[in-house]
Amino acid sequence: MRRGSIEDSGFRTGLRRGRGFAFSSILNPQSALLILALYLPFVAHAGAQREEALSASVRAVLQHSVTDQAAPKLAFANRYEADKWLNEMSRRLQARMPNRPARLEFLSTVHYEATRAGLDPHLVLALIEVESGFRKYAVSRAGARGYMQVMPFWTRAIGSPEHNLFHLRMNLRYGCTILRYYLDIEKGDLHRALARYNGSLGKHKYPQRVHAVWQKKWRPVSRG
Repeated sequence: MRRGSIEDSGFRTGLRRGRGFAFSSILNPQSALLILALYLPFVAHAGAQREEALSASVRAVLQHSVTDQAAPKLAFANRYEADKWLNEMSRRLQARMPNRPARLEFLSTVHYEATRAGLDPHLVLALIEVESGFRKYAVSRAGARGYMQVMPFWTRAIGSPEHNLFHLRMNLRYGCTILRYYLDIEKGDLHRALARYNGSLGKHKYPQRVHAVWQKKWRPVSRG
């Protein structure tokens, strides 16, 4: 992989590059179980990335990608386009995230991290819906964590043990970096890259599901 390919290269399906405008008492058993469910991590039923050996050059590119501390921002042609995108995506996400400030922060971070990695933000939103149902503290049976269901081994492989995969920006940074990496090694084949992300390479159910959610629920905002 050439240096910088994770951030700079495109892929045949789902690429959207930004254009430079920055924005920046005592309870009964039923009640006790309900309260406990609210505080326990949500169990996700997604798959999991599989740990693979990385070459030194690939590891260096991935490490740089996850540790860069540039401030999150949106990249649009102008403020009108940015507001239009945020408002429309916020409307679609409202049922999942009722708190508006938290919703806007989430969407702004998704847009920044996806665009930074050369991914379509709408694709990333679809992947998050399938992986975690937009639940910040989702945990899969395999141990994958957060919105984008990142496996903890990645912090050891390309990051730092101190990295918190339940942190919004950290989770999205890792998730988008990993998907970009899989797209690069699959030479832009989104179907295979998504299957790798889910740990189900060679199977079609997961990529088809993400694609269906992408097209049905998270298609781009129409112009006009």
